[in-house]
Amino acid sequence: MRCRPDRLFGASPTSAADPVQAAIARLTAALTSGDNVPTERELSGELQLPERKLRELFRRSLGVTLRAWLSARRAEMLRSRLANGQDVTAALYDAGYGSSSAAYEAANGELGMAPGRYRGGAPGESIRWTIAPIPEGVALVAATGRGLCAVRLGSDADALATELRAEFPRAALARDDAALAVVASIVADLAAGRRRPEADTLPLDVHATAFRRRVWEAMRRIPFGETRSYGEIAAAVGAPGAARAIGTACAQNPVPVVVPCHRVVGSDGSLHGYAYGLARKRQLLDAEAGADEYLAGSGFGSASAAVRD
Repeated sequence: MRCRPDRLFGASPTSAADPVQAAIARLTAALTSGDNVPTERELSGELQLPERKLRELFRRSLGVTLRAWLSARRAEMLRSRLANGQDVTAALYDAGYGSSSAAYEAANGELGMAPGRYRGGAPGESIRWTIAPIPEGVALVAATGRGLCAVRLGSDADALATELRAEFPRAALARDDAALAVVASIVADLAAGRRRPEADTLPLDVHATAFRRRVWEAMRRIPFGETRSYGEIAAAVGAPGAARAIGTACAQNPVPVVVPCHRVVGSDGSLHGYAYGLARKRQLLDAEAGADEYLAGSGFGSASAAVRD
């Protein structure tokens, strides 16, 4: 925006080189100022594009629909206001929600909990957890009633449980091996290099900005046994040149293995930072590569091909 302010604000929308960025600028300005947010029809009219074309460009550039982006942006604004101690009612209207019911409905998908509870540090949030054996250690798997909220890798189950309590100090934590047995087996299999298609659709209850949510979804689309560079992920989410931000999103991934940030490598294939160490990252990649080699020797081209067949 600093580089091309005339293309976003000073000139008419039709002169913008990138209609998606022009649309984002228009929506952001409306949200920030408290003006009425234009509908898709109004926005496409301002940009002199058919609605279908605008939706197609938005999805291709950012990997999400315009409506999903707007929903995530509103939730991000609401989350920020609540974290700063703003009154719930004032925060939801300042974030652009037309009613409290709309805000709470969105909160179930974007905040992961009711706004008032989020502002208060999530007291009473019910989180179940279990321990799964993985190569060279264990994994702690935790979930709310809405989805997976944490995966932690290590060698000491007690230490991982202590970390979980520190992360959610006001939540009601309970170990529940039976309830989480299926999810734990998925995490264990992934860590051992065994493809589990169910992992691609596991519901997540994680807090993230709209950008990081897009990054994590892009990582979930990396085929099993393959890697992508930080630059390729940046391009996939419509932010070419933001490789460093992709690295930050990897570092803050709360559900590793399920969101496979270990599959993101340098442009030359070299391994860069990983929250659980480069040795763990190499182990995960080698395990997936080993599965592909075994399947190739069995007549399948890849783990993905074996799953399809």
